[in-house]
Amino acid sequence: MTTGSGKIKNILILEDVRQSREWLAGIVARIFEAPHIVKEATVRGAEHACQRDRFDLALVDLSLPDGEGTTLLRRLQAEQPDCMCVVTTVMAADSAIVSALAAGAQGYLLKSDPQEMLEHHLRLLLTGIPPLSPQIARRIMHHFQLTGPNFEPGVKLTKRETEVLRQIARGLRVSEVAQDFGLAESTVITHIKSVYRKLEISNRAEAAIHASRLGLLTDDFETE
Repeated sequence: MTTGSGKIKNILILEDVRQSREWLAGIVARIFEAPHIVKEATVRGAEHACQRDRFDLALVDLSLPDGEGTTLLRRLQAEQPDCMCVVTTVMAADSAIVSALAAGAQGYLLKSDPQEMLEHHLRLLLTGIPPLSPQIARRIMHHFQLTGPNFEPGVKLTKRETEVLRQIARGLRVSEVAQDFGLAESTVITHIKSVYRKLEISNRAEAAIHASRLGLLTDDFETE
C-alpha cells in the first residue's frame, strides 16, 4: 500500500501504556501490508530506534515517562523528513496541538475516538491526506479564527525576547536556546521571565499559543 509520498513499510510507535501500544500496533498491522513495526515506551528508546532505522510513519504520544513526544517529533523532522509523524494522544488542549504542530506533527489523532474512526483517518494516509480527529480539526479552526491576521499584540517584545519566545515555543530547553544564541543560561532565563511578564503568561504552553498568534512558528519567519 502506498501513500501520496510512498510506501509505508516501517512504522514506529511511541506509547508508554502497553495496552495502547499493542492496540495501535494491531490497527496499523491491519491497515498496512505486513509493516515492520517498532514499539517503544520511552522517548529515549524511540530516539535509539531512529538511530537504527528509518521510518515511513511514526505514531507519537505526547506525554512519556522520560519526556515529551515533541522531542521525537523535532528529531524526526530534522533527520527523517520523509517520515509522516502523527500524534496519538488523549491531550486535546490548544497548547498541546500548537506545540505538536510546531514540532513537526503532520496529523493529530485522539485515542479517545472510536476505533473505526481512528482506522478511517489512518487509512487517509494512503491518499496523502493528513489524519485529524474531528475534535482537533474544530479546535484548529477555532484557534485560527481567534488568532488570525487581525491579531495585534498589546505588548512590545525586544528582538531577542521574540527570538527566545520562538525557541521555547518550539519546545527547546533553556540550555539549547542558550547554545543557539551564544548566551548564558541565566541570560536566557532573564529573557523568558521578561517575556512571561510582558505577555502575562506563566508556562510554555501559553508561550506556544502566543508565539503562534504572533506568527513566530511559521517556516518563513526570519530572525534577521
